[in-house]
Amino acid sequence: MVRFTFAGQELMALPQGALFWPARRALLLADLHLEKASWFARLGQMLPPYDSIATLADLTALVAATSAREVWCLGDSFHDRFGCERLPERARAMLTALTAATRWTWIAGNHDAGLLDHCGGAIVAETEVDGLLLRHEADPAEQRPELSGHFHPKLRITQRGRQVSRRCFVATETKLILPAFGALTGGLDAAHPEIVRAVGPGAEALVPVADRLLRFPLAA
Repeated sequence: MVRFTFAGQELMALPQGALFWPARRALLLADLHLEKASWFARLGQMLPPYDSIATLADLTALVAATSAREVWCLGDSFHDRFGCERLPERARAMLTALTAATRWTWIAGNHDAGLLDHCGGAIVAETEVDGLLLRHEADPAEQRPELSGHFHPKLRITQRGRQVSRRCFVATETKLILPAFGALTGGLDAAHPEIVRAVGPGAEALVPVADRLLRFPLAA
């Protein structure tokens, strides 16, 4: 975990693509896209049905490692609003154990708008916590410090003639976009015009590596 400051709050960037907020003992993550494989299967595209279990196993390990008391999921936690109903028994048991052990909040995203509560936790459209606005998609007009997801940012660089891709955070002084946490999620180049438009000028891609936070300026 790498400590850094955003809008006066000390946060910790995790290589897994989540944030830890020590003052609140809170874990923040975005875009789990649980039950994405089963959604595609209903359309006839068969994928290995283990994405939810893999994602929840990683999340369970992070909650244990950080001793998190709160978990904030910044939208698109399920690939569609009925994803919770399709969870296999093992995945449902993993998720309900997590929501029962922490103060868990789901923020609705574009994929899971209208999410129904069958897995525990509270559901909100967006919220403000200790001066930080938590929502799914960054609002270019928002002036308050804002944490969001939605874009699944990835940094793509070329090293020794080989392209390397890694999930990353995208940050300005007032906006911080989290990468996708889910096991079955793609990614959008961090320098994509839609991301740059959402956060404004001066954006950086942040990549936590061991005890360092690597910063890569993103062109406007």
